[in-house]
Amino acid sequence: LMAMGNQYGLRPKIHVNQFTAIGGIAAAVRHNALSVDHLELVTEEDLAALQGAVTMPVALPSCSYFISIPYTPARQMLQAGLPLALASDFNPGTSPSGNMNFVVATACIKMKMTPEEAINAATINAAYAMGISATHGSITLGKKANFILTQPNIHYHELPYAFGSNRIAKVFLNGALIP
Repeated sequence: LMAMGNQYGLRPKIHVNQFTAIGGIAAAVRHNALSVDHLELVTEEDLAALQGAVTMPVALPSCSYFISIPYTPARQMLQAGLPLALASDFNPGTSPSGNMNFVVATACIKMKMTPEEAINAATINAAYAMGISATHGSITLGKKANFILTQPNIHYHELPYAFGSNRIAKVFLNGALIP
């Protein structure tokens, strides 16, 4: 199926390794998948398959939290030189929340990512995993002006650790303040 989709310009995004590791990551990389999402279980073979690949590994920490399964081994992946993106996996069965502040906080608290790593994973790396990094994911001239402003005197290091508080003061989409 992945090869057929590639014929029509459709890049696969694969959900693998949530409960078992059966070679799905290597298959996704072979078929030029845009991303491999879940990755709660990652083997040495999986890490090797991702080395130098264009496929973005994506962790879904709120899913691990909600259904009490292991978290993606972010430190192991980052130490192997791999990039990592974060997403919510927002769905009613395994992750009924799209709260990205919680996703970033959980990545820091449970997956031992630094605030910088988690914010990058939720922004520019996530944009890459969606195939929109040319227009989204960073505050850069020519990109969509989607960003947040925090409460006064908040350092970005505080965002992941204030997960029970809304530290976001304003949200802008396409440069416009969202009321």
